[in-house]
Amino acid sequence: MGCASFLRRCVKCGLPETYETIEFDDQGVCNICSGAEYRDNCIDWDERKALLDALIEKYRAKSDYDCIVPFSGGKDSTFQLYYLMKEYNIKPLVVRFNHGFMRDKIQENNQRTFKKLGVDVIEFTPNWHIVKKLMFESFNRKTDFCWHCHTGIYSYPLRVATLYKIPLVFWGENQADLTGYYSYLDDEVEYEDDKKFNMLRTLGITAEDMHGMIDSPEDPVDIRDLKPYTFPDVEELIKMKYCSVPLGSFIPWDYHKNTEIIKKELGWEIDELEGVPLEINQHGEKIECFMQGTRDYIKYIKRGYSRVSQINAFNVRHGRMKSNEAVEISDKYDGRRPPSLEVFLEYMGLTEEEFNKIAKSQSIPPYEHNFYEKGDSPKTKDFDRWYREDNRKKNNIKNK
Repeated sequence: MGCASFLRRCVKCGLPETYETIEFDDQGVCNICSGAEYRDNCIDWDERKALLDALIEKYRAKSDYDCIVPFSGGKDSTFQLYYLMKEYNIKPLVVRFNHGFMRDKIQENNQRTFKKLGVDVIEFTPNWHIVKKLMFESFNRKTDFCWHCHTGIYSYPLRVATLYKIPLVFWGENQADLTGYYSYLDDEVEYEDDKKFNMLRTLGITAEDMHGMIDSPEDPVDIRDLKPYTFPDVEELIKMKYCSVPLGSFIPWDYHKNTEIIKKELGWEIDELEGVPLEINQHGEKIECFMQGTRDYIKYIKRGYSRVSQINAFNVRHGRMKSNEAVEISDKYDGRRPPSLEVFLEYMGLTEEEFNKIAKSQSIPPYEHNFYEKGDSPKTKDFDRWYREDNRKKNNIKNK
């Protein structure tokens, strides 16, 4: 048996002791919950909103665009774009880093959003051959195949900012809502700067490091292919007086309420999330990526919790679910083997046994994963439309 049920958990939200950056107080309440309570009861959000008003006016009409809005098309980036345009009537440049796993529903949502709001959009899609190398290397070394996504999403929009001399960049929610790296208890505005990039986004591997890992005489990699994953020159950013901040530093961030707004105003539609029952994910968490199920599965193998636990924890903190109910639902659904694993193994050229060995190699005590304890999660309706390296598998034709 795996030991997920026997992990120490926050008495309020149910997150386990293996959750990254988690700490418990004397009453057994985690630091994420304590920060959320402080956010709801102690922060002067009117004062924060006044700071946002001043920030917008400071940068308005100083460049060809008032700001850059990095955009995946998920609930958070869609809300931040909608809010900034409707509240401030700004002229943004939307910058979209396409990680390679965008789903059809998100593409439809994006086109609807862009047309309804009327925005200029730049989309960048990196070299797939390089992406696969980066995925394999980061999975093999860190059991996290999303290095290219973590770094690209946060570096590329800032590289565009330097190119077009647009100093103001708005992101979505605070990290304080998710981890203990930042906390509302600090009562400070959170920035998306080089410090955060190097601490959270790179997994401790710089683009230069990664080039050395994936380059070889037999299959050389041009160092320029790593530019999209490299943080811009900090001195250049400082010279143009850049300000890169989460919108969640200035307004209360409620995933459910934000999603209801964009559904009503933009026709934004939720979708299935692999491994998470639709009734649990009514606010559309992480529906933009068809590799999300495998990413969450790896987290469960390492830590004994996954996406369902995180969604339920949000719901508990916002009074939408009881603590015991959250733990019961999480135990039932978290950790099921996702169909997208088949696609991932195909991309990486790995067997499932090799995958299991790598994923479990960095497990976090006291959790010990049992691969036979949980069943499979069902396929999402769009599974057969995901890009496959071997179309025979996509069409259910067995290799011979």
